[in-house]
Amino acid sequence: MSIKTKLAWFISLTVIVILTLNLSIYYFSTSSQLKQDAEKQMIGVAKQVGEMLDATQKSKQLIEDSVGEKLRLASVTAQARLNPDLAQVTNEELVNLSHTLHVDHITLWAKDGDDITAQKSSNARAIGASSKALGYWYTAFNQLFELRQVIIPQGQKLNHFWSPPITIIPSDLNDVNKLGFYYNDKSNYIINLIVHTGAFFPLDDLKSPDAVAQKLIEDNPSILEVTGFNPAYYKDPQAIAQLESVPPYILDSQSKIFGEYHYADIHDYANMMKADLTGDIVTTKAWINGKKVMKSFIPLSGTSQSVIIVNFAYSAIKGPLLDQLLTQILISVGLIALAIASSSFIAGLMIRTLEMIMLRVHDISRGNFGEQIMIDSNNEFGALASQVNAMSTNLYSYQTQLTAAAKELLHTKQYMESFVNNTSDAIHVVDLEGRTIDANKAFEGMFSWTLQEACGEKLPMFTPEVLAELEEKGQLVLGGGQVTDYETVLCSKQGQPIDVSITLSGIRDEQGVIVAYASICRDIAERKRTEEILRRSEKLSVVGQLAAGVAHEVRNPLTTLRGFVQLMQRDSKLDRSYMNIMLSELDRINLIVSEFLVFAKPQADRYQEADLYALMNDIVVLLDSEANIHNVQMVTRLAPGIPRLRCESNQLKQVLVNVMKNGMEAMPEGGELKLELLRESENDILIRIQDEGIGIPEEDLARLGEPFFTRKTEGNGLGLMISQQIIQNHKGNIQYSSKPGEGTCVEIRIPLS
Repeated sequence: MSIKTKLAWFISLTVIVILTLNLSIYYFSTSSQLKQDAEKQMIGVAKQVGEMLDATQKSKQLIEDSVGEKLRLASVTAQARLNPDLAQVTNEELVNLSHTLHVDHITLWAKDGDDITAQKSSNARAIGASSKALGYWYTAFNQLFELRQVIIPQGQKLNHFWSPPITIIPSDLNDVNKLGFYYNDKSNYIINLIVHTGAFFPLDDLKSPDAVAQKLIEDNPSILEVTGFNPAYYKDPQAIAQLESVPPYILDSQSKIFGEYHYADIHDYANMMKADLTGDIVTTKAWINGKKVMKSFIPLSGTSQSVIIVNFAYSAIKGPLLDQLLTQILISVGLIALAIASSSFIAGLMIRTLEMIMLRVHDISRGNFGEQIMIDSNNEFGALASQVNAMSTNLYSYQTQLTAAAKELLHTKQYMESFVNNTSDAIHVVDLEGRTIDANKAFEGMFSWTLQEACGEKLPMFTPEVLAELEEKGQLVLGGGQVTDYETVLCSKQGQPIDVSITLSGIRDEQGVIVAYASICRDIAERKRTEEILRRSEKLSVVGQLAAGVAHEVRNPLTTLRGFVQLMQRDSKLDRSYMNIMLSELDRINLIVSEFLVFAKPQADRYQEADLYALMNDIVVLLDSEANIHNVQMVTRLAPGIPRLRCESNQLKQVLVNVMKNGMEAMPEGGELKLELLRESENDILIRIQDEGIGIPEEDLARLGEPFFTRKTEGNGLGLMISQQIIQNHKGNIQYSSKPGEGTCVEIRIPLS
């Protein structure tokens, strides 16, 4: 699809979207406005009915209150004329008294177990009626018997007197009755007086809201139905079912106050309760009787305290709305057709200049950078033409620079290839999985694999141990570290071991992420042979020094022995003291030779798990007497949680005894000798022995452990040398630190495994 067509369609679609949005906004705003108008109309209808209900209710309430006060006065008179004991009162007496007081009936209510029943009455049909079935009546009767003020919300409350709202009695459905109930502690029953109030409240007058609702429906055809409900009936239902033999009282708390109720919905009850509780109008829509109905639940807060449901025909809103919407759609279709024609013409004008620029760009793509676009315009196309001309000039310049750079890169590539292929070190490149990517000629000569054989393969150059170490080194490189001069043994194609020194580095991509490893391997077999020769020479030198030292140390006691033997040859006898000296010198020779043999050929080690706490305590007990002789206080600090150590416990004791005895001998005036045991890290333990002795000069610290080096008058210098050998056999080390006059600290570190 060409740019001209795309541009025309873009403009047309833009116009279509705008008109569609306009129609949508018009539809929803008009629909909302019509709904608001309908709601206002329904609210007006509800207010008219509510005003009628309020006026009726106020006049009804005034008359009810007046009749109730008269019933109380008549009740007081009736109490004065009746026997206070219910058993002494007869129904005939009540009939005569009702005529005297000008009331229709008198009924006496008394307690009957947990119920309050009508036990005497001038109306035989009332006898036996139960108050429990009358809802709040039963509550009011109990409050009267308790000589309390009646506090239920329904009815008229006076002193010792309660009168419910006007009531229709089933025995006379065409009349309305007013009842009053009086009680004080002068009798054992409640006096109930009944008068017909049909003269004040004719049933036709009570149904007057029905006529108002019907008139409103006739004047507003869009209103389908207006119905008034008393929400209090739902909160405290008073519908009571009684046996036919006991005529019930039907209370005047009817659910439906007026109007018909043909458009009922299952959600009406919940919506009516919501409107009554919140005081807000609730509006819903529903399909009822084949019609879409908008229902409004309008609470009235006046005297009537009712909720009016107004059912509005939704077609009264949709009809005008759809007519107006159809008109708007026809206008929009005409505008869209005009927009398509206009956009096609405008796109043709705009694309003409763009075609010239496209031709020039096509020339540039073929490498023709010489021509320039001549467009005399200051709009965006003129700016675009200037940019294309500048691009052409810059591309020519970049082409020249790239040609020079390509030549330089070719020269560098040739140089690097020559360097890589002619170096004596093997260069090997592998990916992160260990597969070979590249290798130089030195690699082929050192390991016998050609590049064709090795490419894409994991070469069997590494033993499992070496492979594990190289994986650790690879993780170090991935973390940004370096690996240089790492010495190991690799295998050639024929399986021959080759000693190499490896330098490992990472190869990164454009984003700086390591994607491969490059290793440089140098054959160090010749260097290893040279180092081995040097080590042997050093060993021979050390052996010579040891031999000279042993000869020197042994020669002194041998000279003494020789002199005493010559003396014995000459005198044929020898003093006993001389014999003791000879034995002492022989013991000295034996000790020197034994310690030298321990160093030269250590005994077979028997490593076992040892408890370091017990080992330390044994040493403290062993050296306690000697410490007392030297006036030395031994202080132990053993950290908790030290695990058992796999070691040769006797040799370890020998080391600690040797070091601690040296510390005691370094404190001729006495002092404090500290023995500490702690876990320095997860894998190492530390034994620290610190004295407060004379210290060791700095020049002597470096010579500690040399054979026959000692400053003691009776020492031979082999003790520390043997101790160092034992700790080395345990893969540990000994460190010395000292200051003359302040003391010496010996730290022994041994790995746990």
